[in-house]
Amino acid sequence: MDADEEDLVTAEQLRWGVSRLASRLRAEHPGNAEPLTRLSASVLSNLKHRGPLAISELAAIEGVQAQSLTRVVQDLERQGRVARSRSTVDKRRQDIVVTEDGVEALRDHVRDGNAWLASALARTLTPAERGLLRLAGDLMQQLALVDLELDDRGDSADGAPGRPR
Repeated sequence: MDADEEDLVTAEQLRWGVSRLASRLRAEHPGNAEPLTRLSASVLSNLKHRGPLAISELAAIEGVQAQSLTRVVQDLERQGRVARSRSTVDKRRQDIVVTEDGVEALRDHVRDGNAWLASALARTLTPAERGLLRLAGDLMQQLALVDLELDDRGDSADGAPGRPR
């Protein structure tokens, strides 16, 4: 099912809002000695939630070339936030693992952004509007999974067009 004009307008508004909010959240981190970039925070988060991953797997998750991710991983390794280890499955492969320092850096990064956002929500929006944003957050997470869950025809396993499985 193709998007209609209203869906395209909604998509544009949503992209712009998400982009502006993400930029603002990145700007709201106090002067850590080595603050996390968007990509380094995402790498740490993926390693924390998915466990050890090869650089090629991380690159696929992030949608970048492995070579592009190498520098980020090297910087995180230099900072003590990740470590490399030999894979227990394939000795030729190196897995990247998050360290306790990496988990702490990610926790601080998320805490600082959440503190700013919670304050902005409380100062700016009504309780009803905050409830709508909670719902919107859930819906955005659903949308983020669509490409992963839809088959090539755009139909789900249950035959419903354009719905996640």
